[in-house]
Amino acid sequence: MTLNVNHQLTLLYDLLDEHHAERDGEVAEYQQIKRVVKSMMANNSITNEQLLQLLPEIYNYGLKGESAQNSNEHIVDNQENIQQWISAINNKTLS
Repeated sequence: MTLNVNHQLTLLYDLLDEHHAERDGEVAEYQQIKRVVKSMMANNSITNEQLLQLLPEIYNYGLKGESAQNSNEHIVDNQENIQQWISAINNKTLS
């Protein structure tokens, strides 16, 4: 089943929000973040300019997290970014 853009944004929001709250992430979660972001960018399914600019950053977060020696440290280092991404996704889904 293919996820539409709203489902993809909800999934991405949930993954990032969990990382933000738990300060822990699994390799599979980082891989999922990368897949969702890559799909949204490939399908040109995002029209919100702010989100378009953030998607490569979120992809890079997933890429670096996938191979991070310490997942907690990677998340803590990106707390401010994660909060910004969560807010941007939340604003997009509410509008």
